[in-house]
Amino acid sequence: MVPLPYRISRRRALQGSAALLLVFGVLVWWLMSMRPSSPSGSIIFSTGVKNGVYQRYGVLLKEDLARGMPNVSIRLRTSEGSQENITRVATGDADFTVATADAVAKYIQDGRPGADRLRGCARLYDDYVQLITPKTSDIRSTADLKGKRVGVGQERSGVRLIADRILTAAGIDPQTGITPVPAGIDTVPGLLERDELDAFFWSGGLPTEAIRQLSERFAVRLVPLDAALITALHSSDETALRYYRSAEMPADAYPAAQEGTAVPTFAVANLLITTDETGAALTEGFTRRVIDSRDGIGKQVHPAQLVDLRTAIYTDPLPLHEGAKHYYRSVKP
Repeated sequence: MVPLPYRISRRRALQGSAALLLVFGVLVWWLMSMRPSSPSGSIIFSTGVKNGVYQRYGVLLKEDLARGMPNVSIRLRTSEGSQENITRVATGDADFTVATADAVAKYIQDGRPGADRLRGCARLYDDYVQLITPKTSDIRSTADLKGKRVGVGQERSGVRLIADRILTAAGIDPQTGITPVPAGIDTVPGLLERDELDAFFWSGGLPTEAIRQLSERFAVRLVPLDAALITALHSSDETALRYYRSAEMPADAYPAAQEGTAVPTFAVANLLITTDETGAALTEGFTRRVIDSRDGIGKQVHPAQLVDLRTAIYTDPLPLHEGAKHYYRSVKP
């Protein structure tokens, strides 16, 4: 017969194993319950005009989000640009968008509807202000635009906001000092080629594909926007103007147009924005995908490569959304 102490030890061992399995099962259940559930639902992402950087970025981001957040249905809506994008998000007509910091600051400064609900998710890449004219043009500075036919962007675009400010800083009335043409990047290249414009403004990441293509089929030149213009802008009482900084378009941004010469201009940051009513889990997941997709999307839309985790948290003038905060804490070294 088996000795009694051995029989007791075996029973105790079995009981101990069962207890350990029970504890392990409870621990697994607890850990699974603590994991954030995958976001689900449907969202609207407001982009920009056809052929613009916002629209191309949005299309590629949607593809990435479909892989990384499979339970979220995403619909893109084109827009005239930053000003319309901000209005849509602030008033509930869109859930996420990209807009320039100066346009966001202007919206807040003007006390527009829903301004207090706006929240930042990430600082993305910088837009560079670009003034394009035919190579044979006599336009050498913004002052030379007086009396000319100038593409100033659509009414609710960030381009319009900047163009009006530049013209004013140069001593030109945006309405009467030029013939303003309210057209976007989807149409202004063709207007310039057909001699229906003398110049046009654009604000976007470098390079903007529509301008690159234009420069390769039609001789154009980039008009310098120098430091004196920045000084004139900053001298205004408008607080939104502090979001402009002096910059240079590198010589290889548009090789056919620049002929190896860097062009002075100024830049303004783009922000990924939402509102305080967007769920934390959804915002965290969306922000994560935007940061993680930068290299993949950047192969087709170069500005996306410039998204930097170290600076993404600086979404001034907007406070960070709680979901975005969770993301940045989770990846902090």
